[in-house]
Amino acid sequence: MVKAIVGANWGDEGKGKITDYFAGIADIVVRFQGGANAGHTIINNYGKFALHLLPSGVFQPDTINVVANGVALDIRKLAREYQSIIDAGVPAPKLLVSERAQVMLPCHILLDTYEEARLADKAFGSTKSGIAPFYADKYAKIGIQVCELFDEEILRERVHKVCGYKNLILEHVYHQELIDEYALFAELLAQREMIAPFVADTAAILRKAVKAGKEILLEGQLGSLKDPDAGIYPMVTSSSTLAGYGTVGAGVPPWAIKEVIAVTKAYSSAVGAGEFVSEIFGDEADAMRKHGGDGGEYGATTGRPRRMGWFDCVASRYGCAVQGATQVVLTAIDCLSYLDEIKVCIGYEIDGKVTRGFPVTPLLRKATPVLKTLPGFGAEICGITRFEDLPENARNYVLFIEKELEVPISMVSVGPRREELIVR
Repeated sequence: MVKAIVGANWGDEGKGKITDYFAGIADIVVRFQGGANAGHTIINNYGKFALHLLPSGVFQPDTINVVANGVALDIRKLAREYQSIIDAGVPAPKLLVSERAQVMLPCHILLDTYEEARLADKAFGSTKSGIAPFYADKYAKIGIQVCELFDEEILRERVHKVCGYKNLILEHVYHQELIDEYALFAELLAQREMIAPFVADTAAILRKAVKAGKEILLEGQLGSLKDPDAGIYPMVTSSSTLAGYGTVGAGVPPWAIKEVIAVTKAYSSAVGAGEFVSEIFGDEADAMRKHGGDGGEYGATTGRPRRMGWFDCVASRYGCAVQGATQVVLTAIDCLSYLDEIKVCIGYEIDGKVTRGFPVTPLLRKATPVLKTLPGFGAEICGITRFEDLPENARNYVLFIEKELEVPISMVSVGPRREELIVR
């Protein structure tokens, strides 16, 4: 069976822990989109890890981990991340990298940085990981695939084409140093040696695994609202964050996905710019940030303080719908234990009218939250393993959200560790 684990919101929902949990019974875990621009935090017996490119199944000795063709592959970052978990005592994971994955080039990261600087106060809040330039090149057909690293004649031709185009932009738009074509070629040859042991026809391997009935997890990065088609465009990422793209980004048949597990947090948080209707500020946000997550709400990639807000029923219901969620995992409810009252956003007021539907960005910019106040549960709930043992107000909070989402909540996370999870 193929399951997709995806985010219902802006990212930062706690997907790493959930994928880590399901990886215990999975044969294969697949990263199918995005790059090193976001991280999945996992806490286990080896320590605390923020994975950016490695699939979250790398801590399971028998699980095959696939970096698939839809990923923005920063080879040096992947190699460092792989070595870092081995240095932490994790047995060398089974890792495969798609021969059709495209390679992140040093100029992608430079161009991302230069463009954010050029935009100044109109910037997208990029992590400066090169994602937008990377995907722009992929779809403009001037990117370089992993398989091309192993044919030096083709690689020279591709590098020449890339440099000719990029140097025009560097010279005339950004007024920056040009790319040295020979240095880039040498760098890619060095990267070829790093990646060579892992390269495979991963799509063929996955199709065979599907036919054999293997348990496969497709691991998504970020969430519904950062999708370039369904999200808060233009303040989105540059690859599709939806489960439906998993069939393309991983190379599995569309009919193979049987379960879509949408992860949402018991409150809202986001890194980067963009519309965020239920956002809170000042001391209220600082308190929620302090109590959130393991050690506070800060970006796993950037370290930036996350923007904080109340649970947004409108955005989350929409996020589950566009993902095609068959079940929901609600994370971090334990982080709300400090509150006497908990607010939730149940609607948006736009031009004097209240809507429960999630609007397009121009209308979203006009929206103000319609809030409902629920009683807090004021008790430490970490370690609780049965839903019935949660405080009544905590149970009621989960049931309220479940009704609003219109999708069953199958699991409730009550702490950062893998075992701190209630299965309903």
